[in-house]
Amino acid sequence: MKTKNLILLLLLTFVMFSCKKEEAISPKPQLKHLNLDYAGQKTVSANNDFAINLYKKTALNATENMMVSPLSISLALGMTYNGAAGTTRTAMEQALSLNGLTAHEINSSFKLLSDYLQTVDPTVTMKIANSIWYRNDFSVLQNFLDTNTFYYNALINSVDFSNPNTKNIINKWVADNTNNKIKEIVSNINPNDVMFLINAVYFLGNWTYEFDPSDTDPENFTLSNGSNKTVDMMEIQSNFLYANNNLLQIVELPYGYERYSMLLLKPMPNHSTDDIINALSTSNFNKWVNSMKITDDLIVKIPKFKFEYEKKLNDVLSDLGMSEAFSSQADFTNINAAGNLFISRVKHKTFIDVNEKGTEAAAVTSVGISFTSMPDAFVADEPFLFIIREKESNALIFMGRVEEPTY
Repeated sequence: MKTKNLILLLLLTFVMFSCKKEEAISPKPQLKHLNLDYAGQKTVSANNDFAINLYKKTALNATENMMVSPLSISLALGMTYNGAAGTTRTAMEQALSLNGLTAHEINSSFKLLSDYLQTVDPTVTMKIANSIWYRNDFSVLQNFLDTNTFYYNALINSVDFSNPNTKNIINKWVADNTNNKIKEIVSNINPNDVMFLINAVYFLGNWTYEFDPSDTDPENFTLSNGSNKTVDMMEIQSNFLYANNNLLQIVELPYGYERYSMLLLKPMPNHSTDDIINALSTSNFNKWVNSMKITDDLIVKIPKFKFEYEKKLNDVLSDLGMSEAFSSQADFTNINAAGNLFISRVKHKTFIDVNEKGTEAAAVTSVGISFTSMPDAFVADEPFLFIIREKESNALIFMGRVEEPTY
């Protein structure tokens, strides 16, 4: 009898362990699918091209934790694109890899993608919010506002940019739409600023197969300089999509009903993360993902991590081909017919928290539009002339020229 009871206990323990290992969110309902026409498929493909190009520019040789949201940046620039004209619009299309598509196709595809991403998995929280804030004494073409309201569901606000509290109002909108994970995107409003176009993305997803906190232990993590750091290492054993090649290992950890997932890429011995980034392209990425197969009882160990990241993207986006938009040659006459506008700054902030339960992440992108005539300033940083005069008689006492200042 004791032996029989022991066998039953062992069987029950095995069943409970097996259920725990394979435990997922169930039952899975009928999930919606994304039906894209040719333009939509090209927009998504273009967005991935832009994402990879942007990531390579920002991640290569990075010496700190970093994360960007290509989706957030694309949506903020998508709204801005509706105000561009002429060669500025063409340059933005090329930088965003959207050349060959009409404005209607681009806007429609972004709208369809945004709606889909927010509703595809009811177990995952995915919020996308857009807003436009413009100076209340600045005239904005109604078509520009209507287009961004319809396609991007942008909240439109005409506000007093001279009021010190205005930036607090904008930042409160940012905090509200990122679950307080990002609390500030506008640090100051300059006299020549006339508009901020802002996108906020918030994501909260639980792992389909959650890590057991009791399996999290302190372990060594080797830094790029060869030194070690003790981290909280999570561990799980289950059936995951996995692949490896001479360059890297890649594994996919799904969230919720497995529409969202996190891909982890680790370099093979004698390679580095920079090697992976250098090899990264749309075709290679697709090849790596398509090579993954379900691997039974795969042990996955990843550290818990949480950090914030901030980057000004002017130089990155200029390198990708839209430098004209940041110059005095910019053409944003579809915002205001008089023109004289340019993108003064594109500011990007992100937040991520990865733990045993899942992942929480947020991103905000702000595109600042300003007058091209900057506030008055005189910077004598090149050869200059000088005159000393008596003001009442206007007598010129000394006149000179400085080619190489010495003291």
